[in-house]
Amino acid sequence: MRIPDSPVSGWCLRSHLSATLMESDWEKFQTLVPTLRERYLAERNARLIHGLTAPGKTETERFWETAETLKQEAATLRRCIDGHSRSNMWIALVTMRAAGMIRPEDLADFSEELQRRVFHDDIRT
Repeated sequence: MRIPDSPVSGWCLRSHLSATLMESDWEKFQTLVPTLRERYLAERNARLIHGLTAPGKTETERFWETAETLKQEAATLRRCIDGHSRSNMWIALVTMRAAGMIRPEDLADFSEELQRRVFHDDIRT
């Protein structure tokens, strides 16, 4: 099965995956999201600080590059964090994976099925 455009497109795929996720995974996910958000923001904030102090750039370049980065990171954060539901948890996890927000070890306590689907399945084939 080939899923065009996006690793998370396709109503049938979403319906099948959300129907098979375990309740315990949903509960763990809800608990994990704030931790993932804070770690992601700590990493991004450090990059922003580096950008604001980068040598060889004017204050204007630093400002506008940082403003653009903030805009992009805010969009990524909204895509990954906002509006979770049990039915779109898998989509959120794949989106987080694509953004570098979640790592395999973050899902160590989740079901093997969810871990496999998020990190090991080739969802485009």
